[in-house]
Amino acid sequence: MAFCSIFSSTFNLSTTYPYRIKLPLTTTTRVVIVRASSKDSEDNDKNVPEFNPFGFVTDNPSSRSAIQLPQSPAEDGNVGQMLYRTEDKGREFGSYVKSGKLRWFVRETGSAESRRGTVLFLHGAPTQSFSYRVVMSQLGDAGFHCYAPDWIGFGFSDKPQPGYGFNYTEKEFHDALDNLLDVLRIESPLFLVVQGFLVGSYGLTWALKNSSKISKLAILNSPLTDSSVVPGLFQKLRIPLFGEFTCQNAIEAERFIEAGSPYVLKNEKADVYRLPYLSSSGPGFALLEAARKANFKGTFREIAEGFVTERWDKPIILAWGLSDKYLPQSVAEEFQKGNPTQIKLKFIEGAGHMPQEDWPEKVVDALRMFFF
Repeated sequence: MAFCSIFSSTFNLSTTYPYRIKLPLTTTTRVVIVRASSKDSEDNDKNVPEFNPFGFVTDNPSSRSAIQLPQSPAEDGNVGQMLYRTEDKGREFGSYVKSGKLRWFVRETGSAESRRGTVLFLHGAPTQSFSYRVVMSQLGDAGFHCYAPDWIGFGFSDKPQPGYGFNYTEKEFHDALDNLLDVLRIESPLFLVVQGFLVGSYGLTWALKNSSKISKLAILNSPLTDSSVVPGLFQKLRIPLFGEFTCQNAIEAERFIEAGSPYVLKNEKADVYRLPYLSSSGPGFALLEAARKANFKGTFREIAEGFVTERWDKPIILAWGLSDKYLPQSVAEEFQKGNPTQIKLKFIEGAGHMPQEDWPEKVVDALRMFFF
């Protein structure tokens, strides 16, 4: 004998979409579940989880706080209320710096009088400099002067509309970084730390063009060879229409981080990574434009060829998370073979694609030994 169970739930649609909605939008949805029953169906039902119409987007625990249905109507709220709860998070050691027409968000620890030298941290896509907060705090305490900007289009920095002063090409990212360093009056040579895809790769191609400004180079998990695979996120962004939909997913950044790591982000960290995407559509369209302008495989080849023995003579350390689900250990080993004299490997067990987030203390230990 079959039966139908009908339940209804009231929820705010604005909690499920990454857009700021000024007016609350509420509706009531009825979902009908039809299933077979038997004499012991009541006992079996106790062990069967209730149907969740949003299960396809709640598979990551840290994402649930952004999109889960409230347990009671009193807990319901719109995106604006969510932003109010999180808008002050993730700005440790940071301030805004104007460079030309662009406004950068830059984190800074230590001081200009730091005896150990200056360290510049460059993040990858689709994340932000927030990932370096612990590493740069500890290195600042160890006597280094540290800077970590959010690339234009990412984090808390400006996200210009493409075609209006910034078009998210590699050259424009390089030029903008040069201008920022001039404004910050960062003296050369400096220590450079780079991690990640897309703008992370542009950090490495910038290094190839500015080797005289670099004393030592530290590379955390980044695509370095032809064998490096382009993650699915960037492939989806390049698909017409589907890319526009993908780039406006407010939890895409944290899901990208978790997919490359053996760990799940804590909610307070996930809040910061999703915050720019909740605040406006700008970060999503900046990521979309940058991904479509990028020549991923061509850049990977440029990096592999640019750091070989005949072309690069500065010390490099690869502080590599061994649990990276995007870039295996073999990528680091293949890259080292191109310049074994200058490139040293430091494997970090237990860390994934973003070792500075997964295990910052081990990253600090590797960098301190290398920079000293």
